[in-house]
Amino acid sequence: MVVVADASPINYLILIECINVLRVLYDRVVIPVEVFSELTADGAPGAVSAWIRDLPEWIEVRQAPEGSIPRAIRNLDAGEEAAIRLALSEQGSVLLIDDSAGRSAADRLGVPNTGTLGVLLAAATVGLIDLRTALVRLRQTNFRVSQSLIEKFSRLSPE
Repeated sequence: MVVVADASPINYLILIECINVLRVLYDRVVIPVEVFSELTADGAPGAVSAWIRDLPEWIEVRQAPEGSIPRAIRNLDAGEEAAIRLALSEQGSVLLIDDSAGRSAADRLGVPNTGTLGVLLAAATVGLIDLRTALVRLRQTNFRVSQSLIEKFSRLSPE
C-alpha cells in the first residue's frame, strides 16, 4: 500500500522518533514537492529539517499531477492540496493528513485517510511501538489534540 503524506504527520512522527513506522506499515511513502518544501522551510524544527534533508530511500518526493483543482480542496494550503491531488492520482493509496479541513475534503472526494494518531495506533497494534509512550511524547510537542481523544487512544492501546 502507498501512503501519500502531508507535512504535519511527517513532522510529528520525526519529533517523537516514530517516523520509521511508516517504512514498516506501508510499501511506499510519497510526499509532494510542496510538502518537502514545507518541511525544509525556515522555521521548521531542526530535527525535521535535518531528517528531511537526508531523506531515506523509502521516501519518494513527487510532483502532484496538474489539472483542475477539485472545489473541495481549493481553500487548503499548498501542501494539503498537493497531497490530496497526489492521493487521487495514486490508485489504492491512503492519505496521511492531520488537518481537519483537509481530512474532510479528502472524505468528500473519497480519498481514504488517516492521521498521526491513526498511524501510531496501527504501529502499536503490530507491536512496533508502545502507544502510551508515543502519546506522551506527542503531547510534549505542539500537536493539537484534545485530552479526551488522547485518552480514547490510550484505552485502545494493546497491552
